[in-house]
Amino acid sequence: MVKNALFNILGDIDSLRFIDLFAGTGQIGMEAERRGAEVVFVEKNHRLAGEIKKRTRAKVIVGDVLKVIGKLEEADIIFADPPYSFKSYDELIEKALKKLSFGGIFILEHDKRKEFGADEVRKYGDTVLSIWIKEL
Repeated sequence: MVKNALFNILGDIDSLRFIDLFAGTGQIGMEAERRGAEVVFVEKNHRLAGEIKKRTRAKVIVGDVLKVIGKLEEADIIFADPPYSFKSYDELIEKALKKLSFGGIFILEHDKRKEFGADEVRKYGDTVLSIWIKEL
């Protein structure tokens, strides 16, 4: 449900630069790639990153998101789905917004009990998508 909602929000992403942070199994980034986006995956778990590499043509970076994000090129769309136990949301948001191109979108998936002052918030049961747009 959330994946469908995410791509409904994004609309046409063909040829856009998309970063999937905390990629996990890579489902979101692979769907973005299927829809024509140029995707970069970032995943800390070596095994999961290896599985993503087997199933995609995209760049897969193994490492801690907060350490890697500063080295990435700007993106049109950044999606982050950190574990619910994640503690460094403020740092993540700040770094992600710096990596967005103008007009770009940062979407953070998180538990409904957290709030971050995003430009827009969409709730789906216990899950929330907080959305920021980098103004021109």
